[in-house]
Amino acid sequence: MAEKQFTVLDLIDIDLKEHNSLNLHCIGGRRGLSREIVSPDLNRPGLALSGFYDRFANYRIQLFGRGERAYLGKLADEGTDEPIRQMFTYLIPCCIFTHSITPTKAFFEAAEAAECPLLQTDLETSEFASRIMRILSNIFAPRQSVHGVLVEVYGLGILILGDSGVGKSETALELIERGHRLVADDVVEILCVNGNILIGTGANKIIGHHMEIRGLGIINITHLFGVRAIRDQKRIQLVVKLEEWDSKKMYDRLGMEEDFSEFLGVSIPKLEIPVKPGRNIPIIIETAAMNERLKKMGYNSAKEFNQNILKWIESDAARSVYFGQDDII
Repeated sequence: MAEKQFTVLDLIDIDLKEHNSLNLHCIGGRRGLSREIVSPDLNRPGLALSGFYDRFANYRIQLFGRGERAYLGKLADEGTDEPIRQMFTYLIPCCIFTHSITPTKAFFEAAEAAECPLLQTDLETSEFASRIMRILSNIFAPRQSVHGVLVEVYGLGILILGDSGVGKSETALELIERGHRLVADDVVEILCVNGNILIGTGANKIIGHHMEIRGLGIINITHLFGVRAIRDQKRIQLVVKLEEWDSKKMYDRLGMEEDFSEFLGVSIPKLEIPVKPGRNIPIIIETAAMNERLKKMGYNSAKEFNQNILKWIESDAARSVYFGQDDII
Protein backbone atom coordinates (compact mmCIF):
# COMPACT_ATOMS: atom_id res chain seq x y z
CA MET A 1 0.00 0.00 0.00
CA ALA A 2 0.98 3.60 -0.46
CA GLU A 3 2.55 5.45 2.49
CA LYS A 4 -0.24 8.04 2.42
CA GLN A 5 -3.90 7.75 1.49
CA PHE A 6 -4.60 8.00 -2.24
CA THR A 7 -8.21 8.73 -3.11
CA VAL A 8 -10.33 8.73 -6.25
CA LEU A 9 -10.23 12.52 -6.21
CA ASP A 10 -6.42 12.38 -6.15
CA LEU A 11 -6.55 10.15 -9.23
CA ILE A 12 -8.69 12.70 -11.09
CA ASP A 13 -6.56 15.66 -10.01
CA ILE A 14 -3.16 14.08 -10.62
CA ASP A 15 -1.13 16.30 -12.95
CA LEU A 16 -0.25 14.25 -16.03
CA LYS A 17 0.81 15.44 -19.44
CA GLU A 18 0.70 14.18 -23.03
CA HIS A 19 1.13 10.41 -23.29
CA ASN A 20 0.55 9.95 -19.53
CA SER A 21 -2.74 11.85 -19.34
CA LEU A 22 -5.76 9.81 -18.25
CA ASN A 23 -8.40 12.34 -19.40
CA LEU A 24 -10.61 11.41 -16.47
CA HIS A 25 -13.71 13.26 -15.28
CA CYS A 26 -16.50 12.35 -12.89
CA ILE A 27 -19.98 11.65 -14.30
CA GLY A 28 -21.66 10.34 -11.15
CA GLY A 29 -21.31 9.25 -7.53
CA ARG A 30 -19.48 12.43 -6.50
CA ARG A 31 -20.18 11.83 -2.82
CA GLY A 32 -17.74 8.90 -2.96
CA LEU A 33 -14.75 10.77 -4.40
CA SER A 34 -13.00 10.52 -1.04
CA ARG A 35 -12.89 6.71 -1.28
CA GLU A 36 -9.39 5.32 -0.96
CA ILE A 37 -7.66 3.41 -3.72
CA VAL A 38 -5.69 0.61 -2.07
CA SER A 39 -4.40 -1.42 -5.02
CA PRO A 40 -2.53 -0.59 -8.25
CA ASP A 41 -4.34 -3.38 -10.10
CA LEU A 42 -7.52 -3.19 -12.21
CA ASN A 43 -10.50 -5.52 -12.51
CA ARG A 44 -12.77 -6.17 -15.49
CA PRO A 45 -16.12 -7.04 -13.80
CA GLY A 46 -17.62 -9.22 -16.52
CA LEU A 47 -17.91 -12.29 -14.29
CA ALA A 48 -19.40 -10.25 -11.46
CA LEU A 49 -22.10 -8.80 -13.72
CA SER A 50 -23.01 -12.33 -14.78
CA GLY A 51 -23.57 -13.28 -11.13
CA PHE A 52 -20.27 -14.99 -10.26
CA TYR A 53 -18.81 -13.27 -7.20
CA ASP A 54 -16.33 -15.85 -5.94
CA ARG A 55 -12.96 -14.07 -5.59
CA PHE A 56 -14.50 -10.79 -6.78
CA ALA A 57 -11.72 -8.20 -6.53
CA ASN A 58 -13.99 -5.41 -5.35
CA TYR A 59 -11.06 -3.53 -3.74
CA ARG A 60 -9.65 -2.79 -7.21
CA ILE A 61 -10.71 -0.11 -9.67
CA GLN A 62 -13.46 -1.58 -11.87
CA LEU A 63 -12.81 -0.97 -15.58
CA PHE A 64 -15.68 -1.01 -18.08
CA GLY A 65 -14.99 -1.25 -21.80
CA ARG A 66 -17.29 -1.82 -24.74
CA GLY A 67 -17.81 -5.48 -23.83
CA GLU A 68 -18.99 -4.71 -20.31
CA ARG A 69 -21.15 -1.85 -21.60
CA ALA A 70 -22.78 -4.19 -24.13
CA TYR A 71 -23.64 -6.60 -21.32
CA LEU A 72 -25.15 -3.75 -19.29
CA GLY A 73 -27.27 -2.92 -22.33
CA LYS A 74 -28.38 -6.56 -22.52
CA LEU A 75 -29.46 -6.45 -18.86
CA ALA A 76 -31.40 -3.26 -19.54
CA ASP A 77 -33.16 -4.86 -22.52
CA GLU A 78 -34.12 -7.83 -20.35
CA GLY A 79 -35.42 -5.46 -17.68
CA THR A 80 -33.27 -6.88 -14.88
CA ASP A 81 -30.93 -4.92 -12.62
CA GLU A 82 -30.34 -7.53 -9.87
CA PRO A 83 -26.69 -8.27 -10.96
CA ILE A 84 -25.97 -4.53 -10.87
CA ARG A 85 -27.49 -4.00 -7.43
CA GLN A 86 -25.63 -7.06 -6.15
CA MET A 87 -22.31 -5.71 -7.40
CA PHE A 88 -22.77 -2.46 -5.49
CA THR A 89 -23.31 -4.31 -2.24
CA TYR A 90 -19.50 -4.58 -2.28
CA LEU A 91 -17.36 -1.55 -1.43
CA ILE A 92 -15.80 -0.51 -4.75
CA PRO A 93 -13.28 2.36 -5.08
CA CYS A 94 -14.71 3.56 -8.40
CA CYS A 95 -15.92 2.47 -11.84
CA ILE A 96 -14.24 3.83 -14.97
CA PHE A 97 -15.83 3.78 -18.43
CA THR A 98 -13.53 4.05 -21.45
CA HIS A 99 -14.21 5.12 -25.07
CA SER A 100 -16.40 7.99 -23.68
CA ILE A 101 -19.21 5.47 -23.17
CA THR A 102 -21.84 6.04 -20.50
CA PRO A 103 -23.47 3.53 -18.13
CA THR A 104 -27.11 2.52 -18.36
CA LYS A 105 -29.72 4.30 -16.26
CA ALA A 106 -29.98 1.36 -13.84
CA PHE A 107 -26.23 1.26 -13.36
CA PHE A 108 -26.04 5.01 -12.83
CA GLU A 109 -28.81 4.97 -10.23
CA ALA A 110 -27.26 2.01 -8.38
CA ALA A 111 -23.87 3.76 -8.27
CA GLU A 112 -25.45 6.97 -6.97
CA ALA A 113 -27.30 5.06 -4.26
CA ALA A 114 -24.07 3.32 -3.22
CA GLU A 115 -22.08 6.59 -3.45
CA CYS A 116 -19.62 4.88 -5.79
CA PRO A 117 -17.79 7.32 -8.12
CA LEU A 118 -18.35 6.89 -11.86
CA LEU A 119 -15.49 8.15 -14.02
CA GLN A 120 -15.19 8.46 -17.79
CA THR A 121 -12.30 8.75 -20.23
CA ASP A 122 -12.10 9.09 -23.99
CA LEU A 123 -9.14 6.71 -24.20
CA GLU A 124 -9.40 3.17 -25.54
CA THR A 125 -9.54 0.46 -22.90
CA SER A 126 -6.11 -1.07 -23.59
CA GLU A 127 -4.38 2.32 -23.77
CA PHE A 128 -6.07 3.58 -20.61
CA ALA A 129 -5.24 0.37 -18.72
CA SER A 130 -1.60 0.66 -19.73
CA ARG A 131 -1.36 4.27 -18.59
CA ILE A 132 -3.16 3.95 -15.26
CA MET A 133 -1.28 0.80 -14.25
CA ARG A 134 2.01 2.54 -14.97
CA ILE A 135 0.94 5.53 -12.88
CA LEU A 136 -0.44 3.48 -9.99
CA SER A 137 2.67 1.29 -9.97
CA ASN A 138 4.73 4.42 -9.25
CA ILE A 139 2.29 5.68 -6.62
CA PHE A 140 2.18 2.36 -4.75
CA ALA A 141 5.85 1.49 -5.29
CA PRO A 142 7.96 0.72 -2.18
CA ARG A 143 10.13 3.71 -1.36
CA GLN A 144 12.82 4.98 0.95
CA SER A 145 14.73 8.22 1.40
CA VAL A 146 18.52 8.51 1.56
CA HIS A 147 20.86 11.42 2.23
CA GLY A 148 22.84 12.03 -0.93
CA VAL A 149 22.91 13.59 -4.38
CA LEU A 150 21.51 12.09 -7.57
CA VAL A 151 22.96 13.20 -10.91
CA GLU A 152 22.79 12.02 -14.50
CA VAL A 153 26.21 11.57 -16.06
CA TYR A 154 26.42 10.46 -19.70
CA GLY A 155 22.88 9.09 -19.41
CA LEU A 156 23.68 7.06 -16.28
CA GLY A 157 21.92 7.77 -12.98
CA ILE A 158 24.58 8.05 -10.27
CA LEU A 159 23.72 8.28 -6.58
CA ILE A 160 26.52 10.05 -4.67
CA LEU A 161 26.68 9.12 -0.98
CA GLY A 162 29.06 10.04 1.82
CA ASP A 163 29.35 11.66 5.21
CA SER A 164 28.28 15.25 5.70
CA GLY A 165 30.94 17.69 4.50
CA VAL A 166 32.80 15.20 2.29
CA GLY A 167 31.95 17.21 -0.84
CA LYS A 168 28.90 15.57 -2.42
CA SER A 169 27.18 18.79 -3.45
CA GLU A 170 30.42 20.41 -4.62
CA THR A 171 31.16 17.37 -6.77
CA ALA A 172 27.65 17.47 -8.24
CA LEU A 173 28.01 21.21 -8.92
CA GLU A 174 31.20 20.61 -10.91
CA LEU A 175 29.46 17.83 -12.88
CA ILE A 176 26.60 20.22 -13.70
CA GLU A 177 29.15 22.80 -14.85
CA ARG A 178 30.58 20.15 -17.15
CA GLY A 179 27.19 19.61 -18.83
CA HIS A 180 25.59 16.87 -16.72
CA ARG A 181 22.23 17.09 -14.93
CA LEU A 182 20.99 17.29 -11.36
CA VAL A 183 18.04 15.17 -10.23
CA ALA A 184 18.05 15.74 -6.47
CA ASP A 185 20.28 17.16 -3.77
CA ASP A 186 20.43 16.44 -0.03
CA VAL A 187 17.46 14.01 0.19
CA VAL A 188 16.79 11.49 -2.59
CA GLU A 189 13.58 9.48 -2.61
CA ILE A 190 14.05 6.03 -4.14
CA LEU A 191 11.14 4.07 -5.62
CA CYS A 192 11.28 0.40 -6.57
CA VAL A 193 9.31 -0.07 -9.79
CA ASN A 194 8.48 -3.49 -11.30
CA GLY A 195 10.37 -5.18 -8.49
CA ASN A 196 13.88 -4.54 -9.84
CA ILE A 197 14.16 -0.94 -11.09
CA LEU A 198 15.16 1.88 -8.75
CA ILE A 199 13.92 5.35 -9.68
CA GLY A 200 15.33 8.36 -7.83
CA THR A 201 13.65 11.72 -7.46
CA GLY A 202 13.68 14.72 -5.14
CA ALA A 203 11.89 14.13 -1.84
CA ASN A 204 10.52 17.69 -1.78
CA LYS A 205 9.21 19.15 -5.04
CA ILE A 206 9.10 22.70 -3.64
CA ILE A 207 12.84 22.88 -2.95
CA GLY A 208 13.80 20.56 -5.79
CA HIS A 209 16.82 21.45 -7.92
CA HIS A 210 18.26 23.70 -5.21
CA MET A 211 21.68 22.98 -3.73
CA GLU A 212 23.37 23.94 -0.49
CA ILE A 213 27.02 24.89 -0.97
CA ARG A 214 28.90 25.59 2.26
CA GLY A 215 30.25 29.13 2.23
CA LEU A 216 27.92 30.12 -0.59
CA GLY A 217 24.46 29.14 0.65
CA ILE A 218 21.41 27.93 -1.27
CA ILE A 219 21.59 28.18 -5.06
CA ASN A 220 18.94 27.52 -7.70
CA ILE A 221 20.41 25.23 -10.35
CA THR A 222 17.57 25.91 -12.81
CA HIS A 223 18.11 29.67 -12.71
CA LEU A 224 21.90 29.45 -12.85
CA PHE A 225 22.36 26.77 -15.50
CA GLY A 226 18.97 26.55 -17.22
CA VAL A 227 16.56 23.67 -17.72
CA ARG A 228 19.24 21.66 -19.53
CA ALA A 229 20.92 21.10 -16.15
CA ILE A 230 18.00 19.37 -14.40
CA ARG A 231 15.60 16.47 -14.66
CA ASP A 232 12.78 15.31 -12.40
CA GLN A 233 13.68 11.65 -12.00
CA LYS A 234 16.24 9.10 -13.14
CA ARG A 235 16.88 5.40 -12.83
CA ILE A 236 19.72 4.71 -10.38
CA GLN A 237 22.36 2.54 -12.04
CA LEU A 238 25.52 3.28 -10.04
CA VAL A 239 26.30 4.25 -6.45
CA VAL A 240 29.41 6.29 -5.69
CA LYS A 241 30.42 6.59 -2.04
CA LEU A 242 32.83 9.42 -1.25
CA GLU A 243 34.97 9.04 1.85
CA GLU A 244 37.98 10.75 3.38
CA TRP A 245 41.26 9.18 2.31
CA ASP A 246 42.44 6.56 4.81
CA SER A 247 46.09 5.66 4.36
CA LYS A 248 45.58 2.44 6.34
CA LYS A 249 42.79 1.19 4.11
CA MET A 250 43.44 -0.97 1.05
CA TYR A 251 41.54 0.45 -1.92
CA ASP A 252 40.79 -1.53 -5.07
CA ARG A 253 43.42 -0.59 -7.67
CA LEU A 254 42.54 -2.98 -10.47
CA GLY A 255 38.76 -2.91 -10.50
CA MET A 256 38.46 -6.69 -10.28
CA GLU A 257 36.42 -6.63 -7.08
CA GLU A 258 32.74 -5.84 -7.52
CA ASP A 259 30.81 -4.25 -4.67
CA PHE A 260 27.09 -3.51 -4.42
CA SER A 261 24.65 -1.40 -2.42
CA GLU A 262 21.15 -2.66 -1.74
CA PHE A 263 18.03 -0.51 -1.69
CA LEU A 264 14.54 -1.98 -1.31
CA GLY A 265 15.92 -5.42 -2.11
CA VAL A 266 17.63 -4.36 -5.35
CA SER A 267 21.43 -4.46 -5.70
CA ILE A 268 23.23 -1.61 -7.49
CA PRO A 269 26.97 -1.56 -8.40
CA LYS A 270 28.92 0.57 -5.92
CA LEU A 271 32.29 2.33 -6.06
CA GLU A 272 34.17 3.73 -3.09
CA ILE A 273 36.18 6.79 -4.06
CA PRO A 274 38.63 8.24 -1.50
CA VAL A 275 38.76 12.03 -1.37
CA LYS A 276 41.94 14.00 -0.73
CA PRO A 277 43.56 17.18 -2.10
CA GLY A 278 44.70 16.81 -5.71
CA ARG A 279 42.09 14.25 -6.74
CA ASN A 280 39.60 15.45 -9.36
CA ILE A 281 36.49 13.62 -8.16
CA PRO A 282 34.12 14.86 -10.93
CA ILE A 283 36.44 13.54 -13.66
CA ILE A 284 36.76 10.23 -11.81
CA ILE A 285 32.96 9.95 -11.64
CA GLU A 286 32.69 10.77 -15.36
CA THR A 287 35.19 8.01 -16.11
CA ALA A 288 33.32 5.63 -13.80
CA ALA A 289 30.08 6.37 -15.68
CA MET A 290 31.66 5.62 -19.06
CA ASN A 291 33.31 2.48 -17.69
CA GLU A 292 29.98 1.27 -16.27
CA ARG A 293 28.31 1.81 -19.64
CA LEU A 294 31.04 -0.29 -21.26
CA LYS A 295 30.41 -3.05 -18.72
CA LYS A 296 26.72 -3.05 -19.61
CA MET A 297 27.74 -3.44 -23.26
CA GLY A 298 29.79 -6.52 -22.33
CA TYR A 299 33.27 -4.95 -22.12
CA ASN A 300 35.17 -5.03 -18.82
CA SER A 301 38.50 -3.21 -18.90
CA ALA A 302 39.83 -4.76 -15.68
CA LYS A 303 39.05 -8.31 -16.77
CA GLU A 304 40.55 -7.73 -20.20
CA PHE A 305 43.70 -6.32 -18.59
CA ASN A 306 43.94 -9.36 -16.31
CA GLN A 307 43.50 -11.75 -19.24
CA ASN A 308 46.21 -9.94 -21.23
CA ILE A 309 48.60 -10.20 -18.27
CA LEU A 310 47.94 -13.93 -18.00
CA LYS A 311 48.53 -14.40 -21.71
CA TRP A 312 51.77 -12.43 -21.48
CA ILE A 313 53.02 -14.53 -18.54
CA GLU A 314 52.22 -17.73 -20.43
CA SER A 315 53.91 -16.59 -23.62
CA ASP A 316 57.38 -17.75 -24.67
CA ALA A 317 58.67 -14.21 -24.64
CA ALA A 318 57.56 -13.70 -21.08
CA ARG A 319 59.20 -16.94 -19.95
CA SER A 320 62.45 -15.88 -21.60
CA VAL A 321 62.44 -12.60 -19.74
CA TYR A 322 61.58 -14.29 -16.45
CA PHE A 323 64.02 -17.19 -16.51
CA GLY A 324 66.84 -15.60 -18.51
CA GLN A 325 68.63 -17.08 -21.50
CA ASP A 326 70.92 -19.26 -19.35
CA ASP A 327 67.94 -21.11 -17.90
CA ILE A 328 66.60 -22.19 -21.30
CA ILE A 329 67.71 -25.65 -22.37
